[in-house]
Amino acid sequence: MDPVIITGAGPVGLTLALALARQEVPCVVLDEGPGKDEPRPARTVVLREEAVALVERLTGTPLTGLGSRWAGWRSMRRKQVTREVVFGDADPAPLHIAQHELAGVLRTALARERLVKIAVDSRLDGIEQEKSGVTAHTRGPAGTWWRGSYLVGCDGPRSTVRKLQDIRFPGRTAVERYAVAALRTELPWTDEALLHRMPPWRTTGPSAGEVVGRPLPDGVWRLDWLLPPGKDLVTPELLVNRVRETLTGWAADGSTPAYELLDTGVHTVHHRLARRWRVGRVLLAGDAAHLLGALGTQGLEEGLLDADNLAWKLALAWHHGPREALLDSYQQERRAAISARLRAADQLLPLVRGGGGLRAYVPGSARGNDALLTDGHLGRGTLGAQGTYADSPLAPEDLGGEVSVGTPPGTPVTDVRVTAEDGTFVRLRDRLGRGALLVVLIAPGTGVWDRKHWVTAGIMPRLAAAVTALPHHAELLVAESYPGAAAHTVLLVRPDGHLVTALNGVRPADLYAAAESALGGAAARAATEAAEGAGAAAGSR
Repeated sequence: MDPVIITGAGPVGLTLALALARQEVPCVVLDEGPGKDEPRPARTVVLREEAVALVERLTGTPLTGLGSRWAGWRSMRRKQVTREVVFGDADPAPLHIAQHELAGVLRTALARERLVKIAVDSRLDGIEQEKSGVTAHTRGPAGTWWRGSYLVGCDGPRSTVRKLQDIRFPGRTAVERYAVAALRTELPWTDEALLHRMPPWRTTGPSAGEVVGRPLPDGVWRLDWLLPPGKDLVTPELLVNRVRETLTGWAADGSTPAYELLDTGVHTVHHRLARRWRVGRVLLAGDAAHLLGALGTQGLEEGLLDADNLAWKLALAWHHGPREALLDSYQQERRAAISARLRAADQLLPLVRGGGGLRAYVPGSARGNDALLTDGHLGRGTLGAQGTYADSPLAPEDLGGEVSVGTPPGTPVTDVRVTAEDGTFVRLRDRLGRGALLVVLIAPGTGVWDRKHWVTAGIMPRLAAAVTALPHHAELLVAESYPGAAAHTVLLVRPDGHLVTALNGVRPADLYAAAESALGGAAARAATEAAEGAGAAAGSR
């Protein structure tokens, strides 16, 4: 079968290629550039645990040494600290990393991957698709025709794929603008990120009511100044003056510390959402499908989650034939998640950015707004929380043995230690991304016994038989505990780590029905029945 064509060699396209290759799906990545990424220290991303685990699992490379995990977060208003967050094992900090470092790790992993070909200097300019596949044409020194089974556009905000498929991309332009600088310096705090609203010093040029400082490795900081609405030109002189006055304002003695300016830029935030993410065998992911990032650094993370959601579904379709309901669920799940975040931003940003008026006299309103912004920057709360797939068309219905655990259906599972089928202890997240469903039995005490003593005892034989009978390959794992789960609870987990259901004990019929639904079976049956019903109704008229 023909490979999957991926247009765009940014982090999203590279991640999707790796995720597909790990499931034995060959890919061709069409890279407009020369095959390497220009270092831009001011272009950084903030990744939460789920996205970090995804990249580390695919590349086999720890990211922590390439980025910074903050010890804490501090919110200030004028000269007063309004909120402090301390990170630890129970509440891990997000990872702040330069985008070129992330792309470099992905490219290094792909260089070792036999199933992925990267075609450099290849700019897409034509797509033809039919029932059996897709043909793409590229221009440039190596311009040619490429034949693929599917094509995924990961080619950014100005996506050629989206335009060639005539997909509308409505939304808001220039929701926010930031002046950005990356510099090496010493600040009074070394490993804390800072949100400073209404700083007391006099600003140069257009007023900057907010500045955010985020540390990176080797004494480097990314500073973002929120700019007022409009199109005022941000000149190099203005940016340098803003750097100096900010560093002076933060210094304890009022002097300007030495600094080395590494990179600057202006980051303009747009909010847009493609009307469709799939047209036949052509799909969109990342910035080609959505633009999000009102707080400056989390848009890319959503693109990585797009790739994680799409990869296992595309792999199933590639290996086992068309899975229309399963592929349609990619748009339904991911578009709904992004749409929820965009709605929250549209509703709350005018409130937290607004000044004066009645809100200025409401006790606690400023502190509450600072808390909303902090949560948004940290990827949690109303502004920052990731969407869930609770309303997914793949969610099973009417399971008599379903029970509640600490993870609601449709959300990522908690990463606990599990015993694999070969008797080794691994992390649950390490078993994701292989295309298999995961069935996890909660069995306290199994961790202190050799696997041979309990694998044939109690309910294990019955559960193993039920797993073998599932409509798709599944791996049986055992955990001593899981948040909110009683002994003998059985969890069914999708290949991308989202919980399908939790069952009270071994219930083969419920387990099979849930697995079939998670693979698109229930949705496919419903669509077929609806079509047959419509046909019968038409025939009777």
